[in-house]
This record gives sequence, structure tokens and C-alpha cells, in this order.
Amino acid sequence: MLSRSSFTSLVVGVFAVYVAHTCWVMYGIVYTRPCPAAAGGGAAGCVWPYLARRPKLQLSVYTTTRSNIGAENNIDLVLNVEDFDIESKFERTVNVSVPKKTRNNGTLYAYIFLHHAGILPWHDGKQVHIVSPLTTYMVPKPEEINLLTGESDTQQIEAEKQTNALDEPVSHWRSRLTLNVMVEDFVFDGSSLPADVHRYMKMVQLGKTVHYLPILFIDQLSNRVKDLMVINRSTTELPLTVSYDKISLGKLRFWIHMQDAVYSLQQFGFSEKDADEVKGIFVDTNLYFLALTFFVAAFHLLFDFLAFKNDISFWKKKRNMIGMSTKAVLWRCFSTVVIFLFLLDEQTSLLVLIPAGIGAVIELWKVKKALKMTIKWQGIRPKIQFGTYNDSEKKTEEYDSQAMKYLSYLLYPLCIGGAGYSLLNVKYKSWYSWLINSFVNGVYAFGFLFMLPQLFVNYKMKSVAHLPWKAFTYKAFNTFIDDIFAFIITMPTSHRLACFRDDVVFLVYLYQRWLYPVDKSRVNEYGESYEEKSIKKAHRE
Repeated sequence: MLSRSSFTSLVVGVFAVYVAHTCWVMYGIVYTRPCPAAAGGGAAGCVWPYLARRPKLQLSVYTTTRSNIGAENNIDLVLNVEDFDIESKFERTVNVSVPKKTRNNGTLYAYIFLHHAGILPWHDGKQVHIVSPLTTYMVPKPEEINLLTGESDTQQIEAEKQTNALDEPVSHWRSRLTLNVMVEDFVFDGSSLPADVHRYMKMVQLGKTVHYLPILFIDQLSNRVKDLMVINRSTTELPLTVSYDKISLGKLRFWIHMQDAVYSLQQFGFSEKDADEVKGIFVDTNLYFLALTFFVAAFHLLFDFLAFKNDISFWKKKRNMIGMSTKAVLWRCFSTVVIFLFLLDEQTSLLVLIPAGIGAVIELWKVKKALKMTIKWQGIRPKIQFGTYNDSEKKTEEYDSQAMKYLSYLLYPLCIGGAGYSLLNVKYKSWYSWLINSFVNGVYAFGFLFMLPQLFVNYKMKSVAHLPWKAFTYKAFNTFIDDIFAFIITMPTSHRLACFRDDVVFLVYLYQRWLYPVDKSRVNEYGESYEEKSIKKAHRE
């Protein structure tokens, strides 16, 4: 069996190998080896860019309800850019006619053609095109109302009125269409074409050389949930913003891989909203900052694992509650469960929800250990028994109760007042939503006050030796990492502010660790002291 230190070293080693492998893969994506023969002027085995011939191009965008078109029948031209300059960025908003089929929960497709100027796309043998749906299906967001008066800011849309339940998906309009063309005059090696780019390439034979036509790409990562509009049956026209920008080969390959990753998440059961959170990380973040985010996320996972491991190890071996605030453990459990239910009610990204759920389960187990609970089954009925405390534990409990008594004078009126204010002035989806929001606002706003009993116990005992410092250290690293994620991942504002609140609390714990130096006669986190260990060792000898 591996020791704890060996297991930790193994995990860190695997993590280092994983980071190195990821860096190598990312380098392989960004850097593409050019055709060796092109450097010497040869053409054998090389695939040359058609754009190097500087053809006059035209961009045309059509809409249709059919996923395949063979001619110009039953299609509408919504945008035509003559003398299209691949180097010039632009953004245009057009009104698109919405057919009756689309208004009845049907799909509308956009066909984007890049072809020679003055020639219709279906008459141009060197045209390239790509198809993208302009509609998607999502469950409408429930309407929020004032629970006392029943008033709402907006009326329920017609599409929802005609639906028996709000959990049925309806058609939503994608109001943005982002186009890119790869503009580098890059010469590919025909024997080792990158698989990611190859599927977007169309080859033509011109004389003795093979050329690839312009690579047209639709940036699906720019399709955000916030830009979606519900399509109701009375809508005949909807706005569509078409934007264009050139793209390099390295970024194109990176973007293709990221889109594939988002698609894979949806295949594994991630909802449209969860995938949208991941899209936001890529689209709304600078590319260099995005690379930093990948490394930060990797370290966050490592520290999360080590913190959970050491926390479980600490509580598994703990035999008494000397120096530990039982009230703080109970509050931490309550607040963690409430935060998990709140994030679940807000349909927060699984990136935030899954760690919160794991943390809630661990906190429930710690409460069982702190209260010395044992569950015995009498047939099908469980019987819960609580253990007894020794004199030292009772002294700790006395300090704990004293701290909670002072806190209750301040905390309870603030929480009740806040819940009453939100009931009168804020709109919610349901009474359950109001209850969870009231609890979580109390946790976020005043939750750090419930960490004070442990600080008070530390002050009274003039010791911090009973605390799980290894787990604290890993959690501290994650707290500072959470500060970075607070600006990147979409989350409720109160959850974002709580990340910074935890920084202050940990600094106070660090101050107490400096203030109360280690005393070998005091008990450690396992209920043992250095002197007791020495005596046991002497008896064995």
C-alpha cells in the first residue's frame, strides 16, 4: 500500500505529466508544418492557397427552411457584399423574413457563399459555402413575479401561453452570425494535412498544382444564450447581425478544437446553458489570458483534490472535538448545502455546481463525525444516537456557545430583515426560489460571521494546533484561484463577492497561526500531543 505522502507525490507527478502533454498538444495545434518542397520553389506534394491569386470575391448570405438546396428556388437573399475584401472587418445588421414553418417551431438555415464576383454561387465551380441553423431549441426562462402582488415586469410571451408547461423547448432566434476566412498564404504538405482543417478545405486542380479554395468558417462559439430571442407566432421579421473578421491558421485550428470540445460536452449531457458558460470563457477572454486560465484551472483541480483528500483524512482520524467549533461545522454544512441548492435553482454552470455538490456531501459527513452520530437500524427504522463529550470538549463547547450568543444578536435581525425586504421589492420565480435566495443571501452577506466562533475558540485556547492546516493551505490556494475565476466564469454576483470574502477570513487564520506558536504539550488535529507520542514510544521500547 502507498503511504499518504507517496500517493500525493504520485498525484502531483501525474498532474505534471498531464500539463506537459497539454502544452505539447496545444503547440501542435497552433503550429502547422509547411510543405518542405515549397521553400525550394517545387510544387510536388504541396497544396497551394487559391487566395494567393488575389481573385475578386463576393459574399452572399441566403436563408431557407431546407437543410439542402440544389438551386436558387425557395431561398431568400438577406446580404450581398460585392467586392468583398477578406482583409477588412465589418458588421452589418439585416432584417430576415421568418417563414410560417419557422414560427411554428421549425428551423431556418443560413447558407453563406463565398464566390467570384458577378457570378451566381450555383454557377461558380470554385465557390465555397457553409451552412448554419439560425434557430435553436431551448426551454424559456420562467417568468419572475412579485410573490405578494403577483405583478411582473413583462407579460408572458405568446409562445409560452400556448404551451402547457414551461419545460417544453421552443424555437429561439440566433441574432448573431460571425464569419471568418483564413487569410494566410500558407502552403500545406499534401501528405500530412491537419485533420481539423481538412474538413473545411475544398481542393481544385489548376494546371500541375493543387490549390485549396478560401477556407470559410462560422464561429459557433460567438452564439451566446444572451443573444437568443424567443420566436412567437406573430413575428414576421427578426434582426440578424452578420459580422466578419479575418483569422490566422493557428487561431482557426484552435477554434475548431474548442468548438469540438463544446459539442462533446453537450453529447455528454451538458445543457445549452452549461455549454454557453464554456463558450464565454473562450469568446470574452483575451487569447493569452485564456492560456493562463487553462493553467489556473488545472491547478484548481489539483488543489481541490488535495484539499478534499486531506480534509477527509483529517476528519476520518479525528477522535474528539477539542479546540474545534461544533457550531462552525454545523454552519459550514448548512451554508454549503444552501449554496448548492441556490446554484441548482439558478441553473448555474456545472463547472461551479459539481464541486459545490461534492463539498456539500463532505460537509454532511463531517457533521456526523462532529456530533458523534451513529445510526442503528431497527428493522427498516433508523435510530440515531449521539456520543458524549469529555471535559475538554465541554470547555470548547462552552467557548463555542458563548461566541454564538453574541453573534445571534447581530445576525438574526439582519437575515430576517433582508428576507422581508427582498419579498417586498424583488421578483422571484416561486416561493421556493425566494426561500433559497433569502438563505443564500444571508450566507453570502453574513456567512463569514459564522467563522468567528472558531476564531474565538482559538483565541480562548491560545492555540491553532487542532486545525487541519494542510487542507486549509490547499483551500487557501483555491480561494485565490477562485478570485481569478470570479472574473471569468458567469456566476451570481453574491457568489462572486463571497470569493473575496474568504480571502479576509483566511488571513485572520494566518495571523492566529503566527500569534499562537506551536506548543508540543497541546493536542494536534488527531487528538494527540508530541509528549504523549514520546511516552508511548518509551513504553514500547
